[in-house]
Amino acid sequence: MSIKGPAIFLAQFVGSAAPFDSLAAMARWAADLGYQGVQVPTNDPAFFDLEKAAASQAYCDEMAAVCAAAGIQITELSTHLQGQLVAVHPAYDELFDNFAPAQLRGNPKARTEWAVQQLKLAAKASARLGLKAHATFSGALLWHLMYPWPQRPAGLVEQGFAELAARWLPILDAFDEAGVDVCYEIHPGEDLHDGATFERFLAATNNHPRANILFDPSHFVLQQLDYLDFIDRYHSRIKMFHVKDAEFRPNGRSGVYGGYQNWVDRPGRFRSLGDGQVDFKSIFSKLTQYGFDGWAVLEWECCLKDSAQGAAEGAPFIQRHLIQKASKAFDDFAGGAASESRNRRILGLE
Repeated sequence: MSIKGPAIFLAQFVGSAAPFDSLAAMARWAADLGYQGVQVPTNDPAFFDLEKAAASQAYCDEMAAVCAAAGIQITELSTHLQGQLVAVHPAYDELFDNFAPAQLRGNPKARTEWAVQQLKLAAKASARLGLKAHATFSGALLWHLMYPWPQRPAGLVEQGFAELAARWLPILDAFDEAGVDVCYEIHPGEDLHDGATFERFLAATNNHPRANILFDPSHFVLQQLDYLDFIDRYHSRIKMFHVKDAEFRPNGRSGVYGGYQNWVDRPGRFRSLGDGQVDFKSIFSKLTQYGFDGWAVLEWECCLKDSAQGAAEGAPFIQRHLIQKASKAFDDFAGGAASESRNRRILGLE
């Protein structure tokens, strides 16, 4: 089993002008750049109709066919924006209302109910498309409490994760019924933003088998986490991979928190592939070592380089890092026949 790719996440490229205004046109655009797969956002029904996909096998077959005609596979669906709305602290209501349909804005309860339903639709749509993993965000009830000042009351964090788990358990069960893994992007701004918070969530969901990870090393660079050790610790739960670069260059003015500065001025910022500090050779090696056989999906986010250049450079970058897993040991030529009796002689037992 080997990592598949290259693929590209379409969310940052979708727009009103051709070729970015339809899935069929974007599939051809991606194929022309050398990609073999596309990860599809589901927040715009004009681009991909999630409700129709959940209800209609014919629609899913049509969407898969238009991509296949260009030589492209749909790798996963994404509900990042809808997942965010499963759990929103009131301090963020105004900002995150943009992620919801206009008629639900200003109504947090209805907005959450809609988001939960969107995730359940995504489970059905993913199953109809024959997909095994799904990309999303966890949302956040506790992010405003990330720094322990003022002192947090005893039990507050546990109660927050219990509530988060209660909201997600019916969704996780729906994905389990569909045979699809939920892959939370471990991301600042989400309650699941590092290994410790993911462990808390797992415990609160009774280690639900469908609660898994979308691994994106760029967010670990910005938090100053060891992304290689993260793979060692959580590889069994890593079911998706965003190939995204970043850099962290602190100075005497600002560091991890960024000083409220715009992206281009922050010490930690996202970069196009190869322009940052992420050690992708080691990441691809570790993922291959642990048998990860999902897609390597470019997510382009860069405050300096244009998206067209980032997309064009991304496919060959990923292709260079793909590893065809060894089918035999390099020293097999020097080995001999194996048997229990021979092993006993070698051990001096006969």
